[in-house]
Amino acid sequence: MLLKNTIAAFVGLWGISVLAAPAQPVDLKTLLSQTSLKLANETIISFPDSPTFSNATERWSTFDPPTYFAAASPATEEDVAKLVRDQPFNETVKLATTYNVPFLATGGRHGYTTTLQGLRQGLAIDLGQLNTYSIDSASGRVTVGGATTIGDFQADLYKSGYQIQSGSGSCPGYVGLTVGGGVGRYTGLFGMVLDALVSARLVTADGRILEVSTTQNSDLFWGLRGAGFNFGVVTSATYQAHKLVAGGQVMNADFIFPANMSKQYFEVLTSFSGTMPANLAVVTIIFYDTTAQATQILANWVYIGPKEEGLKVIAPVTALKASSVNIQEVPWSDEIATAGGGFDAGLCQKNLSRNSYSANLRNFSSSTFQGTFEKMVQFFNKYPDARSTAIDIETFPNQAMVAVPDDATAYPWRDAIGYIQISVMTKSQDATGDPAATAGDQLGRALRDSWASTSGYGGLRCYVNYAHGDEALEQLYGASKLPRLTALKKKWDPQNVFAYNNALPTS
Repeated sequence: MLLKNTIAAFVGLWGISVLAAPAQPVDLKTLLSQTSLKLANETIISFPDSPTFSNATERWSTFDPPTYFAAASPATEEDVAKLVRDQPFNETVKLATTYNVPFLATGGRHGYTTTLQGLRQGLAIDLGQLNTYSIDSASGRVTVGGATTIGDFQADLYKSGYQIQSGSGSCPGYVGLTVGGGVGRYTGLFGMVLDALVSARLVTADGRILEVSTTQNSDLFWGLRGAGFNFGVVTSATYQAHKLVAGGQVMNADFIFPANMSKQYFEVLTSFSGTMPANLAVVTIIFYDTTAQATQILANWVYIGPKEEGLKVIAPVTALKASSVNIQEVPWSDEIATAGGGFDAGLCQKNLSRNSYSANLRNFSSSTFQGTFEKMVQFFNKYPDARSTAIDIETFPNQAMVAVPDDATAYPWRDAIGYIQISVMTKSQDATGDPAATAGDQLGRALRDSWASTSGYGGLRCYVNYAHGDEALEQLYGASKLPRLTALKKKWDPQNVFAYNNALPTS
């Protein structure tokens, strides 16, 4: 039986300081049953001894995760709002304040920054039931729920005659991707995902539901696009899609290069630095091939347009004579699933320990890429238990990104043309006392330093959705954006309720 009348105890949790764990043991089941807020029948409350609890808290990465002692899965926006806005439950506010109950609202639970581990024994607010979408085929407007993914709606959007920018994978929540930026293969043509955002419905720290856009609560809309984790819970968002380019067809080209071709490949990749056409995008993965028993390169080159045009653009790559080549034309809605021979399936596998470090690139360095490759060869040879570790080099054009004025949104890195990261994974799936995980962490930090030194930024700059969690705020949000962001945080979340995802200061 669903505990549909017990969620009222969450009233006030979004309006208090929540940096501390409960000061004393809390019988949350009793606490939750003291009021009778009317909720949708489908709204679910669950606890660690419930089979639904794991569904509400399952994560993409288990490295340094938050921990929970209860979960709520609201079925409607109204139920999300009732958690904070209804006045008859002031006694519950006092209870929540007394027990200092912290919380985290999540959609796809794909976020992996280590700052999330600051939430200990808190409340999970799972937006998983808000996974609907609607497409207006006349205007090309798409409205999605707080947990909807690009994988949920891309096929129907294509059938409606439109396409839209996304990240590199099908499984992250589209809204979660948006509020941090949303870089991907379409940044050259369409910009980031946040550039497609028209409006959003947001539950704020004081429990109000606000419509935010360029004309309504425009200051919040500015901050939402690049630092949105700090300002509220997005229950739904509306985006402007684009008419199909070249009939919606893209060329997908996958190559495998052995170690003895890595230097030549990285020289070709670097030759595109600053000159990449707007409709070209490249994802390069350094990985250990268990079949070949060697470190290799998987290169995915995508041209948004006809195959015959794409082949001309990528001729320097095909001239290298890779050990494996697969080139095909597919609808844009199938591209994510097709890329890299289908590496999206592995990318979206949940409940794996992934320890990630990343850096933005303003230019490419073949020597840095090659040095990274050589370090990975050494690492894989010394630590075979860590051979699931991989380097991901995303090189995307930025013509449409830089066409948007820098001060139009909070996002600070529109000049970036690349994003490189390592995800350290070991067989033990537990970094505690694991020599391979420890070595991988040290390698990740060293590689990040090397990437930053030749990035063209004069130091580390990091896309916040890829942040490890130890970066300075200036390295995530940009020194020029921080004063305005801090003022917004002070105005809209002065008690730092939204405290766990690379939180901004309140003063």
